[in-house]
Amino acid sequence: MRSSLMPLGPSVSRDRIITSFPKWYTPDACLQFKEHFHGQVNAACQRRNTGTVGLSLSKVVVVGDLFVGKTSLIHRFCKNVFDRDYKATIGVDFEIERFEIAGIPYSLQMQWLEDALRENEPGSCFVFLVGNKKDLLSRAACEQVEVEAMHLANEMQAEYWSVSAKTGENVNAFFSRVAALAFEQSVLRDLERRSSCRLQVGDGDLIRMEGSPSETQESKRPSSLGCC
Repeated sequence: MRSSLMPLGPSVSRDRIITSFPKWYTPDACLQFKEHFHGQVNAACQRRNTGTVGLSLSKVVVVGDLFVGKTSLIHRFCKNVFDRDYKATIGVDFEIERFEIAGIPYSLQMQWLEDALRENEPGSCFVFLVGNKKDLLSRAACEQVEVEAMHLANEMQAEYWSVSAKTGENVNAFFSRVAALAFEQSVLRDLERRSSCRLQVGDGDLIRMEGSPSETQESKRPSSLGCC
């Protein structure tokens, strides 16, 4: 299925347009060192043959302890605001942000919750948020926290990013990276699904025609009924 139509709605802001694979934060804890999208993804985007990827929502779930800064981080990215006084999130809240990645429209639903991982979030991209009030810590303490965080990220086979909802430091770069990784995986999954569907067509046993030559010849005559 070709995603040749742009979805209805406002145009994507300049800082939500991603043309090349966003760089990692640190080589000591990252998932991808590459600078370009997967070859199959590039080809699909150039042909605008990304299936339903540009028409559906992908989900990013931000999890962390109470008052760790989940709401502040999402609001800094989506609204470019930082509110010192806000009420704790009860249950689940979410924002939807639109991107254009490699020329393809792409939307992320970013939801945050304070409880542990839930079983009903298949296929979601998870962001684990750990609070670190840098303005209250010494430089040495911050460096030690970062070392420990990178070690934990490597154990989890995850990426580590240092961001600040208060100043906006690295926030846009981080979510651009998240969007690019999620987009690439979405396109690859869609290509694999469509390839699997094509392989299933015609996988049955061959039908052998038996009978006299005259019967066989008769069966080759065109039918009056249309067939597609």
